[in-house]
Amino acid sequence: MTDRRPRPAPVPLLAPVLVTLLTVLLASCSADPSPESQTPPASPSSTTGPPDPPPTAAARPRPETGTCHRLSFDEALSPTATVGSVPCRKAHTAETYAVGTVDNLVDGHLLAIDSDRVQRQVAETCPAELGAAVGGSIEQQRLSMLRAVWFTPTVEESDAGASWYRCDAIVLAGADTLSRVQGSLTGVLDTDQGRQRYGMCGTAGPDERSFERVLCADPHSWRAFSVRPLPDGRYPGRAAVSRAGQPCKDAAAAIADDSLDYEWGFEGPDAEQWAAGQTFIRCWAPD
Repeated sequence: MTDRRPRPAPVPLLAPVLVTLLTVLLASCSADPSPESQTPPASPSSTTGPPDPPPTAAARPRPETGTCHRLSFDEALSPTATVGSVPCRKAHTAETYAVGTVDNLVDGHLLAIDSDRVQRQVAETCPAELGAAVGGSIEQQRLSMLRAVWFTPTVEESDAGASWYRCDAIVLAGADTLSRVQGSLTGVLDTDQGRQRYGMCGTAGPDERSFERVLCADPHSWRAFSVRPLPDGRYPGRAAVSRAGQPCKDAAAAIADDSLDYEWGFEGPDAEQWAAGQTFIRCWAPD
């Protein structure tokens, strides 16, 4: 049983800032002397100065924590962020919870902002800091639809001096949809109301074709209720993952109205999801 949720990792979907280069052409004019004039008039001269230097991309202001943004799903998966914010009291889809400076100086050399090393650094930092922002235990975070996304400057902005990274919290409302939020997500998983609203539920059992993860605040029929960590190390293989999911059966019996007549399910990572950081199994039960 596989986890089909798209991980909100950076994907190069948006083009970098475009710089329009303007060239100004200066033409010189000269007056033809009259053949009947004994003293030809002086030809007006035209002086052509050096061309204006092409404009360069200016570094945008450093992002600030506590700001909110209206991002589309594709924009949330972009490695670079759009400009602009909205008051968090109004509907938005992303909230900035951390801002820092990339470490792109290696052995005295500056790495490009889009280098694998720099991007990997940010991709590890932002998810690790999400819990401090939204609250809750690690298990409660894994049972929620809250996710971290991250952004860095464009290459042009980096060349102009920008070296920040920005971490945003988003709420998934489906496979490719963001939930619109009003208010801050800070500490939201510390409350039962927040865990219920932003919990991970399903439209069907995790092994059914019609299964899709949705917010528990939306119509659903199943709920992810427990997490079972897997041993650290290399991916153990599909068979080992399936065996590790069996404890979900006993966990479901413990919460069922009738411990002799109940349904249960689980979903575990495939090799790609394991490499992306999902090293656990989710247990599911009807809700």
